Amino acid sequence: MAVTILFLGSLRDIAGEESRVVAAPLDWQGLLDAVGEGVASQLHGDRVNVACAGKVLGDKRDLLAKDGDEVALLPPVSGG
Repeated sequence: MAVTILFLGSLRDIAGEESRVVAAPLDWQGLLDAVGEGVASQLHGDRVNVACAGKVLGDKRDLLAKDGDEVALLPPVSGG
């Protein structure tokens, strides 16, 4: 039973990888523990969104990923 965490944009640079597979189920605290301190500190801010199974969560702290789900970490978009 596993969940795939996808690190997008600048979070990929902080994590040092594109994705990580962790045990399911995965809740908010489990996500913070799984991603490491650098990414976790970014997740605490309002600018990073979390999507689970293709849907952006209204409140990322409500995360409950199940076996086979992908959790995408969505940093703010920059550029012009």
